[in-house]
Amino acid sequence: MTEPIRCREVRLPGVVPRWEIPGWRERFGVAAGITGRGDEPGPGFDLGLWTGEPVGQVSTRWRELLRAGPGFGGAVLSHQVHGTAVAWHQGASEGWTIRAGLDGHATGAAGLLLLVTVADCVPVYLVDPARLNLALIHAGWRGVAGGILAAGVRLMVEAGGSSPEDIVMHCGVAISGPCYEVAGEVASACGKLADPGTKLHLDLRHRLADQAAVLGLGEVTVSAHCTASQPADFFSHRRSGGADGRQVAYLGRPVAGSTAVPL
Repeated sequence: MTEPIRCREVRLPGVVPRWEIPGWRERFGVAAGITGRGDEPGPGFDLGLWTGEPVGQVSTRWRELLRAGPGFGGAVLSHQVHGTAVAWHQGASEGWTIRAGLDGHATGAAGLLLLVTVADCVPVYLVDPARLNLALIHAGWRGVAGGILAAGVRLMVEAGGSSPEDIVMHCGVAISGPCYEVAGEVASACGKLADPGTKLHLDLRHRLADQAAVLGLGEVTVSAHCTASQPADFFSHRRSGGADGRQVAYLGRPVAGSTAVPL
């Protein structure tokens, strides 16, 4: 397959450490980015709801994040399970909604902020500027192997009326291939041929780009950032041996004049 176009998210000013995909606000009218570790001491800007951090501290950080992005009356996230389930959300319900058992969200509504938590897995951003549909997917190796990208695209087509060739995809901040060594069985499940029992490096973003080409998506880019090799910027589950926090990827089309999301 053709080497995907690399794109480096740009850090925004402000108290909330966050990086956004360059040009997407101007081209598509969406907020699309990810939080990071930040400069605060100790655990950093950890937004993990299930990582063992004190609930009060995590809730304070969530409030800071959601206040940093006015234009959204509601936000939706889930307790992710490394599966392939993606849900379509009809409208922007007020407040903060947590769904169980989902690894992706899609909508055609303005004012709803889609969220997934990551710490090495790939946040996949999908936007259809023709139909104004959006999807945000959490893709670890199990999701890549199971076809979660195809599930997200299919939902945008069936529920939102999108055409694959109109969909723009970005594979965001995640662990890079040189830092992600896996068993041959894992690589094979993700579409990279390997002998059982071997070890090799797997680039999940490149696997997703290959899948996007098969699905006929119109434009594909991949992030140049690596969670594992940038410890000052991002959390990494693998680098920390499971002890690190979580960053949150976000995607949404803001509504002018709406308030920030109440937590």
